[in-house]
Amino acid sequence: MTLAPAYVSTRGGSAPVSLSDAIARGLAPDGGLYVPDRLPAVDLQSLETLAGLPALARHALAGFFRGDRLQERLGAIAAAALNLEAPTTPVPACADPLQVLELWHGPTAAFKDFGARFLAESLQQLEGAAATPLTILVATSGDTGGAVAAAFHRRPWVRVVILYPKGLVSPRQEQQLTCWGENVTSLRVDGSFDDCQRMVKEAFVNEELRQRHRFSSANSINIGRLLPQMVYYVASSLDVRRRFGASASYVIPAGNLGNAFAAVWARALGLPIGRIILAHNSNRTVPDYLQSGEWRPRPSVATLASAMDVGNPSNMERLRSLYPGWESLREELSADSVDDAAISARIRTDHAEFGRSWCPHTATAAEVYRRLPAAERAGRPWVLVSTAHPAKFNEIVEPLIGESLAVPASLAALLRLPQKFHDVGPTLASLAKALE
Repeated sequence: MTLAPAYVSTRGGSAPVSLSDAIARGLAPDGGLYVPDRLPAVDLQSLETLAGLPALARHALAGFFRGDRLQERLGAIAAAALNLEAPTTPVPACADPLQVLELWHGPTAAFKDFGARFLAESLQQLEGAAATPLTILVATSGDTGGAVAAAFHRRPWVRVVILYPKGLVSPRQEQQLTCWGENVTSLRVDGSFDDCQRMVKEAFVNEELRQRHRFSSANSINIGRLLPQMVYYVASSLDVRRRFGASASYVIPAGNLGNAFAAVWARALGLPIGRIILAHNSNRTVPDYLQSGEWRPRPSVATLASAMDVGNPSNMERLRSLYPGWESLREELSADSVDDAAISARIRTDHAEFGRSWCPHTATAAEVYRRLPAAERAGRPWVLVSTAHPAKFNEIVEPLIGESLAVPASLAALLRLPQKFHDVGPTLASLAKALE
């Protein structure tokens, strides 16, 4: 009989817990991130006959849920959370077999909707009858906070506190972070995303605050966010293999590395995924590490691709736990860095050449793809991971392409709501005061 996985900290200083406990806690007591002590087996042949993300999730994630109190609820969670489109579409005007994984068909027009909705439905099963509300702390560089707010809004058993860096998200991103009220509190932090992330981590390990609040996280540090993100890579890779008879290779816009790690996990489970390339903006922590072997987190740099402005990506802990040696990690991943000038040029060029409009994050992936040798682009199906709708960044994209972008209906509805936020300093004391 296959054993149920236990969930352990990447830092090894906390006792193993169940999946439900890992989801509810978000971060391990020693400050590490939860991972299963073994990757479960997946019946890949059974996945071939399935259609739709909910059905794929029930089978691909079954091993992660085995033996947990959420096991019998996985189908219901997936049906409620993953009833979204995530098509892998061709770029017909491109001479190479280039595809685009479109992850912006959810309510906030960004890939974070998949993980946030799944996490909300999972916690609904665990916390819906709790006497004391859960407090979810969310550090966001742009898209996470809006997706989490949408997923948890008006659920009476939870309070969501969003921390975002003042002046470092797009106007439409800020609107999505601040238009909720009720059980959602938005804090505009006078600092960077790294400050926001640090404040959240400090709160999790502060004994006094932990006694006053039941904390959890909805960032990609929470394993409940990562598991559903694997599902769209399952769907996409199987679709590409059916159409091309070959494994898909992915270029993924990378910030805190949650989306990228989901692809790495999917490949480790045996899905037909070839190369994985991380496309970073001018925040070069990961590309420099893969080149030198020296891990040097640094303050983040503001760029056009603001949701990727991360100088100390949390999920590197998970990557290094899966591939402990620098050399082995280099064999599994490569990374490149794209500056703002190249992002702008790629948005302009690909719109003119292919008729496709990219958000700045997708444009980093498109630029990294175009830097590949021509023979490598022609020799296999490549997939650009498109993480957000370009209309979320209209002030950047529209002047570059010379036309207005249609706004998805769900996003347009949020843009009409009034903003509600509080200004705070970049310290734990400021967060603690705001929590009261």
